[in-house]
Amino acid sequence: MNERGNTGRGGPRPPAADELVAEVLGRVRYAPDGTAAEDAIEAGASILAAGAAGPDSGPEAVSAALVAAAVAAVRQCWAGGWHPADLERIVRREADGPTPVAIVVDAIAAEAARPSGTRPARDPRWQEQLRRLDTDVWWDGDRGYLDALARRGRTSRFEAAYAVLAALRLLARLPRITPLPPPPPPSGPAAGSPSGTARTAASRALGRIRALLAKAEATTYAEEAEALSAKAQELMARHSIDEALLDGGHGPARGPAGGPSAVRIGIEGPYEQAKALLLDAVAAANRCQAVWAAEAGFSTVVGFPPDLEAAELLYTSLLLQATTAMNRAGDDHHARGRARRTRDFRQTFLVAYADRIRDRLAAATAAATAAATAESATTAPDLLPVLAARELAVEETTGALFPDTAPVRLRGIRDEAGWHQGRAAADRARLRGE
Repeated sequence: MNERGNTGRGGPRPPAADELVAEVLGRVRYAPDGTAAEDAIEAGASILAAGAAGPDSGPEAVSAALVAAAVAAVRQCWAGGWHPADLERIVRREADGPTPVAIVVDAIAAEAARPSGTRPARDPRWQEQLRRLDTDVWWDGDRGYLDALARRGRTSRFEAAYAVLAALRLLARLPRITPLPPPPPPSGPAAGSPSGTARTAASRALGRIRALLAKAEATTYAEEAEALSAKAQELMARHSIDEALLDGGHGPARGPAGGPSAVRIGIEGPYEQAKALLLDAVAAANRCQAVWAAEAGFSTVVGFPPDLEAAELLYTSLLLQATTAMNRAGDDHHARGRARRTRDFRQTFLVAYADRIRDRLAAATAAATAAATAESATTAPDLLPVLAARELAVEETTGALFPDTAPVRLRGIRDEAGWHQGRAAADRARLRGE
């Protein structure tokens, strides 16, 4: 009987490629940050670039084993609560340069191409994230990945191996995050039935909302943007209430079929705190709750699917409008000889914008609810109980997902002009055409 690692002739058996990659990755993962980590990655890259003697440990076998390890790393991230967009975002925040991001996207693509996919095909958000990340397997076979990566980056095989190891170290050290509830199943009612007809109308309403917001963002005329935003907000409020009435007739507002869902929305720097406040204001107005994870670069918004979609659409539009207004105000002050294009001015501007938008959105939601209640006094007298049940379900779901949250504490106002101009800009972003 031969000892482990020996051949039948007494000589050492070359380690298989997967063993070699696992050993290297273990050293890279647990190396302390700083010089020790760089040394471990460099040494590992030298080993992997050269491979070892033997049919199962040559350069091509090492390349295939490295891709397999990358797939395993990505699946570990999925098990830890991460989604494709979250993974790309956190790597982009933490890594130096675009190369680690591209390698992680390659790993996501390789995982998605495996027959044992880890995410149900029915999850449209997951599939949309894969599409936006352009997760295509562009290389010809995993055995040639390292060489293909080197050719694409015009680098050596060693440099390609170094970049892959650095990206996998980052993935291996990511913490677990709160998993999102599963997406609701597809709507059951067929088109032509009362519920099916309502769903078709809802889809058309969302299409109109998207078109109006796109026009509001594109126009250079403030009055036109205000009118378009006002109409979009009106349709959002009505759409949310119609969906609540439609679902209210199908039992309690809980459970996997009709309960709250959740989405993660990226909060990109700079001025993350102010942008998170704006999203929180939009979420609250749409009967959702937002929880900001500053270290991960996103907020999780909990709510019913139509409200989540409306909140995401409105946040994206208002953020663009707020940023445009902030830059315009800064340019105006700068042109007058005042240095207002500072970080304090911009941060305060966006915080003030979010604060004022919160008040106005809350008022708009209250007015829309009152109008709908008056309209449906005879046809749908259960509107207010249905809305209350949905708000309670959202609150309970948020509490179950995030039992340990803390309110965001803002710094004091650091630029008085930025505060006043931010609130003024929010006032100009008319929401209901008043």
